Amino acid sequence: MNDGDVPGFWRALGLPGLIDVHVHFYPQRMIEKVWAYFDNVFWHITYRGSDAERVAQLAALGVRAYPALSYAHRPGMAAELNEWAFEFAAGNPACLKSGTFYPEPGAVSYVERALERGVQIFKVHVQVGAYDPRDELLDPVWGLLAEAGTPVITHAGSGPLPGEHTGPGPLGDVLARHPRLNAVIAHMGTPEYGEFLALAEKYERVSLDTTMAFTDFVEGFAEYPRELLKRVTDLGLAGKVLLGTDFPNIPYAYAHQLEALARLDLGDAWLRAVCWGNGVRLLGLDETGAQPV
Repeated sequence: MNDGDVPGFWRALGLPGLIDVHVHFYPQRMIEKVWAYFDNVFWHITYRGSDAERVAQLAALGVRAYPALSYAHRPGMAAELNEWAFEFAAGNPACLKSGTFYPEPGAVSYVERALERGVQIFKVHVQVGAYDPRDELLDPVWGLLAEAGTPVITHAGSGPLPGEHTGPGPLGDVLARHPRLNAVIAHMGTPEYGEFLALAEKYERVSLDTTMAFTDFVEGFAEYPRELLKRVTDLGLAGKVLLGTDFPNIPYAYAHQLEALARLDLGDAWLRAVCWGNGVRLLGLDETGAQPV
């Protein structure tokens, strides 16, 4: 499958398009640093055009709603990133109002402000941020978000690189304290698949995104255990597996993520839920993928 085949993929499922919960847009100075890091450490990025070009690519693929995920890796970044993300969303109707936060004094204040302004999704990255999600400065933030129900894309797994606070233990402790937290575990929890799957089964509002999981690239170093797929099927049909891709920061075509999901052979109902219905419900969109006015 190539990108030109993607509209045919979702049309064949009877869908109006795709909802992708794991897409990145950053301020220009940040994207240059992120891409340089990927070039030096990980892989070649496939989609390196301008913001406008990448917005157009998503539209051509039929992605009806997506976030502009960014994440703070040091104090003093998050509030500014949130301002940029809100401005970006204002100029791109398919883009969700996105935010991030970091364990620092003032985090509660700018998260409250983002919630007041209608933020629809947050992103945190435990490995890149190099912090413990159990940090006492974050406890009131998790509490706010659990009360609000706003989803948080949470990169807590130890792939592609482990960190001091990655893995299911630290996030599991956060969830034990804030069991109503709407955490979306990025990358299916690569490579601690079973442990993160269990968290999604245990907690009502915890779900998983498919970002890079099941692709040839990730299967080459962290194969998804096939004995877990029955549980993945059940979770997807229960609304708790969502399409994520990591666009544009991927070393293959966007279409390959969809191809990788389809070849799991978990059924068309599962694909419809993962690629559309679960995202619509998580984000409060209407059945066309449009955002509430």
